[in-house]
Amino acid sequence: MQSPVPRVPQQAPATRTEIDARLTVELASVVAGARRRALRDGDRQIDTAHLLHSLIESDPEARAALGAGPQVARVLGYLVQRSIGYGLRWQGSVEDSGTVPVVHETDAEMSGWSPSAAAAMQGALERAHMRGDERAGGTDLLACLAADPECRAVEVLERAGVDMELLVGRLAAE
Repeated sequence: MQSPVPRVPQQAPATRTEIDARLTVELASVVAGARRRALRDGDRQIDTAHLLHSLIESDPEARAALGAGPQVARVLGYLVQRSIGYGLRWQGSVEDSGTVPVVHETDAEMSGWSPSAAAAMQGALERAHMRGDERAGGTDLLACLAADPECRAVEVLERAGVDMELLVGRLAAE
C-alpha cells in the first residue's frame, strides 16, 4: 500500500494591501495615480503608459533617470496626447506585449492591470528584493517598464526620442 501524497497547501494570492506594503510611499502614490488615470480615461485596465505617466509626474528619481528636462517634457507631451487621440487606438484593448509572462485575471492582486503592467510591477518587487530592499521604488518600476520593448510605455519613450539602450543601462547600473 502506498502512502498518500502529502497535500501542499497553496499560498493565497497577495492582497492589494500586502502589495502596497512592499512599495515605497512614492511608488504607492504612482500606482494610485495610474489607477485614477485609467478610470478617468475610461480604460478597463491600468497599462504601462498609465504607470509611466504617473511615475514621471510623481517620482523625481524616475524623472532624473530619463535625463535632461526637455526629454522629460517630450515624454509627458506624448503621454498627455494619449487622452486626446494618440492613445485612442489603445482604448478597449488589453496591453499584452507577449514578452512577459501573462498574469491572469484570477490573480486577485493584479486584476484591473494589463498583463504587461502586472509583470512590470512584479518585476519591480523582485528587483528590489534582489537588491536586498523590502520595498520597490520608482526606478525599479521604470527599469522593468524599459526592459519590455513591446509595451506601451516603451512605445511612448521611443516616440519621445529616449535612447532606450542608454536608459536601460543607466537603470541597470543603479
